[in-house]
Amino acid sequence: MYAELNRTVIARLVHEFYADVRGDPQLQLIFEAAIGDNWEPHLDRMVEFWSTVMLATHEFRGNVFGTHMELDGVVPEHFKRWLALFESTARRLFVPDLADEFLLVARRIAASLQYGFFGRVEVH
Repeated sequence: MYAELNRTVIARLVHEFYADVRGDPQLQLIFEAAIGDNWEPHLDRMVEFWSTVMLATHEFRGNVFGTHMELDGVVPEHFKRWLALFESTARRLFVPDLADEFLLVARRIAASLQYGFFGRVEVH
C-alpha cells in the first residue's frame, strides 16, 4: 500500500481503475462509446487530472463538467458503480488516509455530475 502520493502512484490508480471500468458490464458501453480506441490519451488526461487535483500540479486543462454533459445514456446507477470501482481501487492501493482523500474528491465529482445530469444527487 502506498503511503505517499506522486505521479507514478496516481498513474497506477488511473490505469488499474480504468482497466476495471473497461471490464465492467454496467460501465464499459458508456466509456467505449465516449472513448472508443483512444484509451491511451484518455488515461494520460486522467493522470493529469488526478495529479492536478491531488498534487496541485496544474497539468490538467479542460472542462470536466461540459465534456461529461455531452454523454448519452448515463443513468444514476452508473455513478454508484463508478464510485464502487474507484473506492475498491483506491483502498487496494493506498493507506486509509490517502484513499479517503481520493474518495472525498471522487464523491464531489460524482455529485456535481449527477446534479448536472439529473438535477439531484443520489450518491455521495
